[in-house]
Amino acid sequence: MYNLLITLLLIDCVLITIAVLMQPSKTNDAMSALTGGADDLFAKQKPRGFEAFMQKTTLILGIIFFVLSLGLVWLSSH
Repeated sequence: MYNLLITLLLIDCVLITIAVLMQPSKTNDAMSALTGGADDLFAKQKPRGFEAFMQKTTLILGIIFFVLSLGLVWLSSH
C-alpha cells in the first residue's frame, strides 16, 4: 500500500508541475513588475475557457497531493 501511495504521489507531482507550467501568463509588461500589479487590483475578471480549466485542474491536483501526503504520513506512523 505504501508503494502504491508513493507512486500516485509522484505521478501527481509531475501532473501538478505540468499544470502550473501550462497556465497562461498574467503579466503584460515590465511595468507591472515594478508597480506590483497595482493596476490590476480593481480589474476583477473571472477566468474563462482554458485558464479556468487549468486553475480547477491545479486545485484538484493540489488537493489530491495533500490527501496522498496525509495518507502516507498516517500509513508510516502505524
